[in-house]
Amino acid sequence: METSKRMKRESKRQNNLNISDFLSKGMEKMRASDIRDALKLVEGKKIISFAGGLPDPETFPHNEVKEIVRMLEHSDFSSSFQYGATLGMRELRKELAKFVSKRGILNANEDNVLISAGSQEAIYILCFLLLDPGDDIIVEAPTYVAALNAMRLRNPVFHGIPIKNNGMDMDDLEKEIKEIEAVGRKVKFIYTVPSSQNPGGVTMSMDNRKRLLELAEEHNILIIEDDAYGFLAFDGNAPDAIKSLDTTGRVIYTSTFSKILAPGFRLGWVIASTEIISKMELMKQSIDLHSSTFTQRIALETLRRGVIERNMPKVRKLYKEKRDVMIKSIEEWFPKNVKYSVPDGGMFIFVWLDQKIDTRKLLQDAIKRGVAFVPGSGFYHDDSGNNTMRLNFSRPSTEEIRDGIKILGALIKEATT
Repeated sequence: METSKRMKRESKRQNNLNISDFLSKGMEKMRASDIRDALKLVEGKKIISFAGGLPDPETFPHNEVKEIVRMLEHSDFSSSFQYGATLGMRELRKELAKFVSKRGILNANEDNVLISAGSQEAIYILCFLLLDPGDDIIVEAPTYVAALNAMRLRNPVFHGIPIKNNGMDMDDLEKEIKEIEAVGRKVKFIYTVPSSQNPGGVTMSMDNRKRLLELAEEHNILIIEDDAYGFLAFDGNAPDAIKSLDTTGRVIYTSTFSKILAPGFRLGWVIASTEIISKMELMKQSIDLHSSTFTQRIALETLRRGVIERNMPKVRKLYKEKRDVMIKSIEEWFPKNVKYSVPDGGMFIFVWLDQKIDTRKLLQDAIKRGVAFVPGSGFYHDDSGNNTMRLNFSRPSTEEIRDGIKILGALIKEATT
């Protein structure tokens, strides 16, 4: 009898449990990623997906990586399974310091490089390192959704700057900075994806990169440069990184192996002043101690052997072909008043539809007809852009691109009639 009463009391306590009562206030700022939600919707279904930012598996250097793993088996293989330094393997940091010279960065060395678990971890750490609630920050509109979500955890005040064909609108940027300062506030940092931007597909001109740095110097603002796609310019000649112009340590540069090697390695890197790097190292110790030693060893060998450098022309050629197919299909099947970016690198085309179209609703109809994309509003700091969408061309086949864009075109025309 006593046991029965105790079980009833415990059951009652459990029924009264509301996990939301225990969550931190910061969790209120968390939002589901439209990209991840779209991927869930298509999971297990036969569907043409323009939703993810997935590389084409044909670009992965499978054979070279297998050879590297076999080589490790005949060396000190056990060391690849051991704990490592929080900053990352010194040898890998040295190789990366040389590798980024391809982006014009000539002042990197192993002491101002940190290896992260993809560039996303780097952005997350930087947000917690630099931001207090209420700080003013500037982002592009639209911009990378996962970066926005990391920033939202710190509850800053967002200011969005529209993008043009040559990147962030510098006149609007200067005006916004001055308006913020006019009311006695200060911009903490500017976050930019200057090359083959995700999601906009545009590339910031070198003149605009110089002006951005000049404005940051003049108004004492940090720049976070997310260069995830700088190595994916289709002609191989993206403008040099903003970091290449930096002489004072004002630019914090992040990049990733996810687009140039494989995302499953979960490796990225940061180049910044030693003061910033040491603080990031301290924070990373509290998050995951260090990035994977095993994948760092493999990445190191891909750099030493020139695997990535030899593979990049193949990646650029394939993605350029797919971009061309998507652009041609859009021209053929979308309404003529639709605006879209024509990227010179990267993986994405951004589309602006008629203002009366809500792409979140359009997505539901598209999935029923076998096509998925990412609604664009999630890429805006203020949830605007309801009439926009991001289309990925790197993962689907050329046949899927043609078929999927034809279906989308028909749906868009139906929605505007």
